[in-house]
Amino acid sequence: MLRATLAVLIVLSPRVAAQDTPPFHGTRPATLELANVHVVRGDGAPATGPRSVFVRDGRIVREPIESPAVRIDGTGCYVLPGIVCTHAHLQEQVAEIAIPMEYQLDLWLASGVTTIRDVGSTFARSLRIRQRSTRGEIAAPRVFLYQQLGPADTPAEAVARVDAIKEGGADGIKLWSNQSYRPDVLEALLARAREVGLRTTAHIGVGESNALHYATYGVTSIEHWYGVPDAALDGVQDFPPDFSYDNEVDRFRYAGRLWREARPERLDQVLATLVDLGVAWSPTLAVYEASRDLVRAQNLPWFADHLHPALERFFRPNLASHGSYFIGWTTADEAAWRESYRIWMQALRRFEELGGTITTGEDAGYIYLLYGFGIVRELELHQEAGFHPLEVIRHATYNGARVLGQETEFGRVMPGLAADLIVVRGNPLRNLKCLYPTGCDDYVDGRSVPTGGVQYTIKDGFVYHGPTLMAEVRAIVARDRQR
Repeated sequence: MLRATLAVLIVLSPRVAAQDTPPFHGTRPATLELANVHVVRGDGAPATGPRSVFVRDGRIVREPIESPAVRIDGTGCYVLPGIVCTHAHLQEQVAEIAIPMEYQLDLWLASGVTTIRDVGSTFARSLRIRQRSTRGEIAAPRVFLYQQLGPADTPAEAVARVDAIKEGGADGIKLWSNQSYRPDVLEALLARAREVGLRTTAHIGVGESNALHYATYGVTSIEHWYGVPDAALDGVQDFPPDFSYDNEVDRFRYAGRLWREARPERLDQVLATLVDLGVAWSPTLAVYEASRDLVRAQNLPWFADHLHPALERFFRPNLASHGSYFIGWTTADEAAWRESYRIWMQALRRFEELGGTITTGEDAGYIYLLYGFGIVRELELHQEAGFHPLEVIRHATYNGARVLGQETEFGRVMPGLAADLIVVRGNPLRNLKCLYPTGCDDYVDGRSVPTGGVQYTIKDGFVYHGPTLMAEVRAIVARDRQR
């Protein structure tokens, strides 16, 4: 840690990213000033500035600090709260190839993610990552572990599993199985989760219970969108006779047709009920985008230097790899998914109009989605859905903190809260592409000018330099490709 008497000045140009690793990268300076920045608070309020943001001992403070240990001149930059990714997986390996921990964590930090909600991973390993992140021993976002409950056939079995998850040190529970839980099982496990103080989120499979059952029995939030249009059907979805739920080509093909079968007036009632019962929604729009435009997903420009060989192999169409279902994918499939996105996005807008809480998650590591890049794309898709950029940033920051029960700790740029902040070149309110860690370009006087990129991600006062993190990612990818 730097001594308070050692002043370090870093000047950021709005047009040229800082390339040299600053001496305080990976440290928690006792005092910090982000000077001459525009500030987006995170709760929907418009930007203010240019002004300074001051940090002391990892917390944002109101009083100016005369001689900060580190002063970053962010002229032309915007400061936002750190992004809360409410759907993430700490992956150890895919396609029988190991994924270095640093690769994932660096990508998240370089994309402005300061908090992740892990909803399924190797729990013992993730628990160690959570502990080391909390202590500042590794460059990593803050981690909330929601352990998967897994299959449960009886209420007693489900309750026992909840107790074991609580005793194991999880922060919450992810409800997921290929088939939805029976109502009696669901009621018992959600009641027990509330008793022991565990929040819950659900990936709702097709079965006897839909989103209304989960909401009625007290789930905290839902993932993706499964179970919502199901609750607005007349009977069951119109599956063909040869459909198999265990075949992912079948499953995702007909998932892309489900929204069209939901009755609009009944869907509105479902959304109102979810809001009335306080259920939040992490839609993960980005992870299914390949279903509506496969060629785009397979040819993303950042794959060239940043796609790890494990993911490259895992993404290839192969039913043995979850989410790699693009075998015989047709123009009709893409058209159906595009229509589903239109209805889905309309439902999200209606959900928020009714008072619902929407967050941002990515589910990266699946379906051509790369960590960090996926969460930025999620924000872009929220804007496509019709939300103002200030609302999008609220989804990604303050709302995420609220769903985790941490709104008094982080999620806004406010005195007293943890210094979870990102310093971005350019104005993300004008162009959310500024948040991509590879940056973007701007149109100035008839020419292209480089801009964008998260220059610094600050988590709990620890400062990480975005370009340095991305250089580490490229080095990992180059090394592992050579292997």
